[in-house]
Amino acid sequence: MTSQSYSPGLNGIIAAEIGVSLLDTDLEQIIVRGYDLIELAQNLNYTDVAYLVIYGQLPTEEQGRQFCQTLAEQSEIPEDLYRLFELMPKSTVAMDALRTGISFLAGYEAPELLHDNSREANLKKGLKLLAQVPAITVNSYRALNNMPFVRPDPSLGYMENFMYMLRGEKPDPVSLDVFDRIHTCYIEHEMPNSTFTARVIASTLADMYCAMVGSVASLKGPLHGGANEAAIEFILDIQKEGGRPRAEAYVMEKLAANAKIMGFGHRVYMKKYDPRAKFLMEYIPKLASRIPDGEELTSIYNTVEKVMFREKALYPNTDFPIGLLYYELGIPVPLYTPIFLASRTAGNIAHVVEQHENNSLFRPRVIYNGARGLHPPSSPISPG
Repeated sequence: MTSQSYSPGLNGIIAAEIGVSLLDTDLEQIIVRGYDLIELAQNLNYTDVAYLVIYGQLPTEEQGRQFCQTLAEQSEIPEDLYRLFELMPKSTVAMDALRTGISFLAGYEAPELLHDNSREANLKKGLKLLAQVPAITVNSYRALNNMPFVRPDPSLGYMENFMYMLRGEKPDPVSLDVFDRIHTCYIEHEMPNSTFTARVIASTLADMYCAMVGSVASLKGPLHGGANEAAIEFILDIQKEGGRPRAEAYVMEKLAANAKIMGFGHRVYMKKYDPRAKFLMEYIPKLASRIPDGEELTSIYNTVEKVMFREKALYPNTDFPIGLLYYELGIPVPLYTPIFLASRTAGNIAHVVEQHENNSLFRPRVIYNGARGLHPPSSPISPG
């Protein structure tokens, strides 16, 4: 194997031929099933785009109605899951609780359906996951924080129900609108680590639940899903260290210490603007007046963005504005990444369906840099 075939982290390697989405870095567009993702986020709601991602085309009015009805009818999770949440150690991280909940949910599928990887079976399992991930996400967190469960209300729309469980009350129209647009912007992004993980697992012909659990585990990492949490924590740290007057100096100190500032740059976009960030940042000042420190946090956000571009020529990726937007919406920071996973569920479903329909087992090779020619002793070393 030659060094020319080696790319650390598979950077730049074409790993699959897909029809779900494309990151067009030349046009700075995210193409989803032929549509510009930003146009979808501007004009449609999350369930419209979820249908598009999963089925490959936008729904008719009747198909959209039936899709939402199916999600509502399946939104409640098994009673045993609520008991499981109560048994989890209080130190459990929200992403671990979500991962465990999805794994637990697999046990409620009939064995013949669980192991059926046909398109029809995968779509059936996928829609159940899409319907129930919000309740798992929110109520596992509620149990870990000694908060009462808020069960899904099937009379509410999909995103309204999600926010209802988060807040314990129905959301106002502005909050719901912003939450929906964020969810849509997160829905699909070609082949990030978590999606790649789902496809690698699916390539072994493991079932939909296995692929989704693996995706959750991947998304937990701070270099992927955890970046939105790190982004808002950075802004809040600046606020604690002196606020707006200290913002520029604080960033410069971190850069001088070679600290990684999350929410800037991207493995694919490199030094171009993430179109999702450009779109979503417009909503930050619209929500700022809803929280006491909104104006100051917005000012800190703008200063960090300015300094990072001046010093590193880096634009924000979508995690930077979303971190602040979630904070303005009153969402607890530990739920940022689980909600990211919830929004990406539709995309993962589409990828698993596609992988199973046109499967090739992922099995890369390596460049070995270890020792050779060693020989063991003639007798055992340990007592065995």
